[in-house]
Amino acid sequence: MRIGAIGLDHNHIFGMTHCLLEAGAELVSYVPQDHGLARAYAKHHADARPVADAGALLDDPSIDLVLSAAVPNERGAIGEAVLRHGKDFLSDKPGFTHPDQLERVRAAARETGRRYLVCFSERLESRATSRASALVRAGAIGRVIHTVGLGPHLLRAEQRPAWHFSREATGGILTDLASHQIDQFMHFADEIDPSISFARVANRAHPDYPDLDDVGELAIAGANASGYVRVDWFTPEGLGVWGDVRLFVQGTEGYIEVRKNVDVAGRARGDHLFLVDAQSTRHIDCAEEPLPFGAQLIADVRERTETAMTQEHAFTASALALEAQRLAEAGP
Repeated sequence: MRIGAIGLDHNHIFGMTHCLLEAGAELVSYVPQDHGLARAYAKHHADARPVADAGALLDDPSIDLVLSAAVPNERGAIGEAVLRHGKDFLSDKPGFTHPDQLERVRAAARETGRRYLVCFSERLESRATSRASALVRAGAIGRVIHTVGLGPHLLRAEQRPAWHFSREATGGILTDLASHQIDQFMHFADEIDPSISFARVANRAHPDYPDLDDVGELAIAGANASGYVRVDWFTPEGLGVWGDVRLFVQGTEGYIEVRKNVDVAGRARGDHLFLVDAQSTRHIDCAEEPLPFGAQLIADVRERTETAMTQEHAFTASALALEAQRLAEAGP
């Protein structure tokens, strides 16, 4: 399968591209906007052809799927254009920063039959989370009734582009970072139409960046499970990774904890999983766990199946993140 890239503004584009190439796709071309990452992207993918504008890439009939990690508020329009050119689209998260963008893309997907998916990398590119998914599906902890998702991030403000500190560009911390945890709640609890019951954001320690939410939290509930999410920009430099991201999945017969990036003062590397059930408590090293997303997505594009992610999942998770941000900004 042949792929292209439009929007090299966030380094997530490297992981998105890698997961498709590892699964056998070929990167044909990309649009090298001058936003700091184009040179590094070209170095990593020297066989791909840079094109002067998006139109040249969109008009290439050999390209099946387009990737984008553009500035967040540009992703919806790029994706809509991709769909209307008869191609599928994989956006970095968040897929949208405003409900109007989501509605336009919903219409484009309905009218064209093409797909606009979102790469929630904290699940799809995490080996420990992939293993947790397999265990839950196998019934290892019974029926999932609750999740807790923690998504702390390292700010390093001096290294961030100006758009990172614009609410208009990013949509806010719940629209952006918390979309990962909303995706995971829906996936692990098998909830297709949950709702946001509480949301709050604040700028606690960054007055020089008044548009920045440096902490956010929300509660989410579905028909059979509920969840809590906290995200922030307070990872200390001394941690050594960008965030001590954790996922807790509580079942009726046990629970799983995923430590995605680091086991603090414990085992080396990331991708650690802890499983507690009626028989034992055990640690599972998931460093060699396969990541199925790339291969599944390629198959879905070819066969028009939905094994990697359903279109409705991508739209619903995105809509919930937008709604959480709206509720938080509206206040009590």
